[in-house]
Amino acid sequence: MAKLWEKGYNLDEVIERFTVGSDYVLDRELAGADAVASIAHVRMLGSVGLLEGDDAAALERELRGIARTAARGELTINREDEDCHTVLEALLTEALGEAGKRVHTGRSRNDQVTAATRLFTREYLLDITDSGLALVHRLLERAREEELTVMPGRTHLQIAMLSTFGLWLGSWAEQLLDDLEELETVARLNNRSPLGSAASYGVPLPLDRELTAHLLGFDSIQNNVLAVQHSRGTLDGRIVSVLAGIAMTLGRLAQDLILFSLPELGYVQLPLELCSGSSIMPQKRNPDVLELLRSRASLVEGWAMQCRGIVRDLPSGYNRDLQDTKEPLFRALHAVREELAVALILVDRLEPQREAMRSALNAEVFATDYAYDLVRQGVPFREAYLRAAREYGDRPLPDATEALRARTATGTPGNLNLGEPRGRAEALRKISRRRRREHRRALRDLVGGDLSLTSGDGERRNR
Repeated sequence: MAKLWEKGYNLDEVIERFTVGSDYVLDRELAGADAVASIAHVRMLGSVGLLEGDDAAALERELRGIARTAARGELTINREDEDCHTVLEALLTEALGEAGKRVHTGRSRNDQVTAATRLFTREYLLDITDSGLALVHRLLERAREEELTVMPGRTHLQIAMLSTFGLWLGSWAEQLLDDLEELETVARLNNRSPLGSAASYGVPLPLDRELTAHLLGFDSIQNNVLAVQHSRGTLDGRIVSVLAGIAMTLGRLAQDLILFSLPELGYVQLPLELCSGSSIMPQKRNPDVLELLRSRASLVEGWAMQCRGIVRDLPSGYNRDLQDTKEPLFRALHAVREELAVALILVDRLEPQREAMRSALNAEVFATDYAYDLVRQGVPFREAYLRAAREYGDRPLPDATEALRARTATGTPGNLNLGEPRGRAEALRKISRRRRREHRRALRDLVGGDLSLTSGDGERRNR
């Protein structure tokens, strides 16, 4: 298959293998989005008189077929093809002759791949946001259910103060909301059309960049054509950095659950269907899923560092280095979407051992409460602190439920104020629903029906 840049000479085979890398494999995932973006490009070319109506209609018809074939994972891309853009143009030329050769008018592979990547990423970020919000919802539901389930709170892993399982659950819901609000920022930056920027400097044609942006469901164009190339790789790094934050939150939640499920604590239990066993020790009930959630956080952080390292010292304009940010971006998107699905199952089926939590309450848990009992009697805090340090072990244990009621300040174990995170989640849900509607509207209009740009992509890459 002829390369898009071919000018009558053959590239050295070793050089070709090196420069193509894994791009042709990754592009099996990206091809559907590339075909969809190409339909919008063709419509725009027709609207400004750069394509005859019959040619535009024929190109659109063929591109729809390619988009559906790619979505089914049936589009073949080989190393010698280099990328999905080459395959797309070759298929169009084979089917339509001269008309197929017109599809690349007014664009470069640079804005072509950036547009496809942003569409692909947009669908992933929508899925990740929705999965994250589903997990937040379940965490808050369970926090309400466990509002009065008392347990020791810990600092430095040592027993510290009275807490509740509801406070613990709600804390991770709010941490994940912080991550999702940050994700919305990078999703907004991603949702700008790069088409028309070409290889960094635009083209001397009257392209309607705003039209392609609208057709593809983008919020706007990315204005400065050179800034489009500056943002490529940089935006990938920002997105993966936020995904690393989500993965870290899930990893830390998993670490807590590993500790809570230790036989020495026994605060929670995972049902058998979420645990694996040992090939030698018949009694083992291993929390492998939690350990892998914990380790995946490091993988995603590594991919974020890859993206940032690649773009750190690049000069202006397109540089081939940017090809290498695609794989860490794709891996991070796939991993975090999967991790959120796993975490939802874990939180949903988690079995709190309420008596074990209550039984773990000891005099140390209430030492600070004793100090504040003295403060309420008029003793200065520093004096009360020293007295409580000497005397807390000699006092009978107070009633934990009564001690909980004394915690009335907003967000404390006695007043979780779950309405606040619910409101934040609903605000994010509204943004996600609007963006999802625009995404679906664009795909239906361009392809003539529903189409997923990301279904089964991880499996296709590994075939």
